[in-house]
Order: sequence, then C-alpha cells, then structure tokens
Amino acid sequence: MNAIYRVDGNRVLTSPDAAGPWDPGMQHGSAPASLAVWAAERVPTPVPMTVARVTIDLMRPVPLAPLTIETETLREGRKIQLCGIRLFADGVLVVGATVLKIKTQDLSLPPHIGEPPLELPRPEQSLVEPGDLAGSPFVKGISLRAARGRFGRPGPGAIWFRVDKPLIEGSGISQAMRAVVAADFSNGTASTLDFRHWTFINADLTVSFARQPVGEWILLDGESWIGPNGAGLAMSRLADQRGYFGRAVQSLVIEKR
Repeated sequence: MNAIYRVDGNRVLTSPDAAGPWDPGMQHGSAPASLAVWAAERVPTPVPMTVARVTIDLMRPVPLAPLTIETETLREGRKIQLCGIRLFADGVLVVGATVLKIKTQDLSLPPHIGEPPLELPRPEQSLVEPGDLAGSPFVKGISLRAARGRFGRPGPGAIWFRVDKPLIEGSGISQAMRAVVAADFSNGTASTLDFRHWTFINADLTVSFARQPVGEWILLDGESWIGPNGAGLAMSRLADQRGYFGRAVQSLVIEKR
C-alpha cells in the first residue's frame, strides 16, 4: 500500500509508514489528524463551506493497526457546521476531533485589510533538511526546508513542509489536510528542549484558519513555551508563499528520557 491509509466504508487499513518518532509501534500525530480532516470534509454541508478550525485530541497513542471511523454532525446551520470525528483501534477510542466549517462567501473588504506579508525565505531558498529525521517512517514522506533555525534543534524555527506521499488511497490531499499535517510538527519546529534528552509529545493539536492555504508548501513559524511542572506549549504561525493564513497550538507533555 503506497498511501498511509486505505479506507473502506468506516474501516481503515494503516500502512507501517504512518509510524512516528516516539515509538515504532505508534503513529505520527499528523497521520490520524489528516484522516480526521479527510473524514470531516466528506460530511455534506447545506451550503458551500470551508474548514475554519480543527481540534485533535489524542486520547491514547494511536497504534499501527486498523482503525474505525465514526462521524457525527454536532451542529448544523446556515453559517457553520461542527463535525465530530472519532477514531477507534480495536474498539478503543484513540482520537477525538472536532472540525468547524464556516460558510464561504465573496466579500468586498476595506482596502487596508490584507494578509501579513511573509518576509522569510521561500522553500527553494531554504536549507534542505534530511528526510530521515528522528528515524520516523512518516517523516520520510515529507519534504522539509529550513527558512530559519533547524528542525529538531533547540530554539525558535521556521520550517517549510510538503507532503510527498499519498495520505488516503484514491483521494487527493486537501489544503486543510496539508496544513494539519504540517501543524503537528510544531513541537519539532521550535523544540526548545534537546530531543536526545527529553520527550515533548503533544496531547492535542488545534489549527485555526483565516483562509485556506494555496500550493503544496506550508510554513510553520514557531516557538515553544515550557512550564516548570511537565507541561508546555508549541505554537506556530502558518503561512504559504502568499502570506500567513493561520495558527497552530499543541499542548505538550514534557518528560526526561
């Protein structure tokens, strides 16, 4: 199977290439996050809508195993739709997600309203990061370019991400999926702590959109705040080559190796 997932009804077959850096038997958080967005985008809406916010709660480590998807419309309206997505492994809830969609409409905005400009190097001007970072099979399907700092090195960073591997067999990668995949790398983009001595696994992920991104490359312009009692935050401004379009926040569980 070339893609990360094969979906048949509500059953999902998982590729070994979904594995992340923390445990060889556990999926990278980007993988189930993209699956949840894919499922939510297939929930019909009464009028054209676009994804405005994604919240992923990683209830348990997501194993490299078959999954089951459940979807539910939590709120249906003329202006918004709120979807609930649940992923189960062997009957156990491993991911709970909500996806907020907002009605799309053409607006005539005041001339001073615009996107914050992007003043960092573009992907082709940025440093190529190796594809075997942290020995994660999932990361090998992602291209990384460092516009500022280095991925996985302590300190703030700005890293471009491009998904190179199919995520759902037989389906294209939506722009919201691209953004969510990149956003789950926030804790590595601005890690603050040394990966060799600390773990900083995210327990959740929230991505908010002012607009949908364009193009294949997504930039995380990130920083982390580490608290004294085992918790932290990884935060990123999200951009494409047009400018900034969203923000991502992860709650981190900090532990000494």
